[in-house]
Amino acid sequence: MTSETDTVIVGAGPAGLAVGASLRRAGSRFIMLERGQRVGESWRGHYKRLHLHTPKRHSALPYRPFPTDYPTYPSKDQMVAYLEDYARAFELQPEFGREVRQCTRNGDDRWVVSTDAGEYRAHNVVMASGLSRIPNRPRWPGEEMFRGTIIHSAVYKDGEQFGGKRVLVVGFGNTGAEIALDLLEYGAECTISVRGKVNVIPRDLLGIPIIEFALLWRPLPPRVADAMNGLTLRLAVGDLAKLGLEKRDDGPIAEIVETRQIPVIDVGTLAHIESGEIKVRKGVRSFDGSEVHFADGKREPFDAVILATGYRSGMASMFPQDSHILDAEGVPRGVAKGLYFCGYDVSKARAGLLRQIGAEARQIAEAIGRN
Repeated sequence: MTSETDTVIVGAGPAGLAVGASLRRAGSRFIMLERGQRVGESWRGHYKRLHLHTPKRHSALPYRPFPTDYPTYPSKDQMVAYLEDYARAFELQPEFGREVRQCTRNGDDRWVVSTDAGEYRAHNVVMASGLSRIPNRPRWPGEEMFRGTIIHSAVYKDGEQFGGKRVLVVGFGNTGAEIALDLLEYGAECTISVRGKVNVIPRDLLGIPIIEFALLWRPLPPRVADAMNGLTLRLAVGDLAKLGLEKRDDGPIAEIVETRQIPVIDVGTLAHIESGEIKVRKGVRSFDGSEVHFADGKREPFDAVILATGYRSGMASMFPQDSHILDAEGVPRGVAKGLYFCGYDVSKARAGLLRQIGAEARQIAEAIGRN
C-alpha cells in the first residue's frame, strides 16, 4: 500500500494533534500516523495520579482552551478527554496502528515514510511522536539476581500493590518525585535514589503558579533571571542539603535552556523527605540478592525497585540518510528540507512544553503553507 499527501504527521499526541489542527485551519492536506490505537496513547499509559505541572490556561493546544470546569492543573484523565475532544473538534482522524520505521527521501526529493502497513509519500514530514517514546532502562551488576521486582515507571500505575513494602525509586525527576509521593500514600516504605545534583522549584509560589514567574522573566538571559529569583526560591524550597540533596550549580531556567533538562516541580515530596517519611540515597551501584548497594557504600534491602530513569525519542533509526540532524541522544539538532519537529526542543520550554508545542505547531503550519 502506498499513499500520497502533502504532509505526514507522525504521532497523535498533543504535538501531532496541534499540528493537525493548525494544518486543518490552513487548508493543507495531511495524513496523521499513530502507532497506538487511540489519540494521546502515551498519556493514557501514565500513572494515575499524574496532573499537569503547568496551569491549564498556559497548556491548552491551539484554538481550543481547556473546559472552564477543569481545575487549574488538569488530571491525566482530563488531559486524555481533552485530547479526544480536540481531535473531534478539528476532525482529526489518525491512521492507527502505524509504526513508522524509516523516513527517507526519494529521487524527486519527496519524503517516503515506511511503516509496517505500507509507505506514505509526502512533500513534508512532521515528527511529533515525542521525547518519551522508548523507556530508558539502565542496567547494574547483580540485578538479575535481585529477589524483588524491578519495573520502569512507564508501567507503574499506582502504589496499591506496594503497600507495606520497601520500595526504591531510582531517579529524582518529576516522575520519580511524584511516584515516591504516591507510594507513600499507599503505605509503602519509600526511598529515592538520587544520582546527581538537582534544581527544585515549587509548583506554586505565594498562591501563584510558578510558570507565571517564568513568563515574567522570559525576556531576561537565563542566568540573570535565575540570579534574580534565587533568594525567593531558596526561601520557598529551603536548604536542599539538609534533605540529603545537592543543589545544581546553575538555576532552573539555565537548566532548561542550556542543558534541555527540566527541574523538579515539587507537589509535596520535599515535605515528606524533610519529615523522614521518604528517604534519600545516592545513586545505585549494584544489586546483591535482596539488597541494593549505593555509590556512598551504603546497602539496604528492598522488595521492589521502580526506575524513573526517563525515556529516549527512538528516532535515530528512522533517518538513515539524515543522521546528522539528530544528536547522540536522538534529539533534533539540524534541519532537512520538508522535515519538521514539534515538541522536542525543551530548551525553549521555559514556560512549559505544552505551551511551546502550541507555538511550534502554528509555526510549522505557516512554514508548510509558504512552501
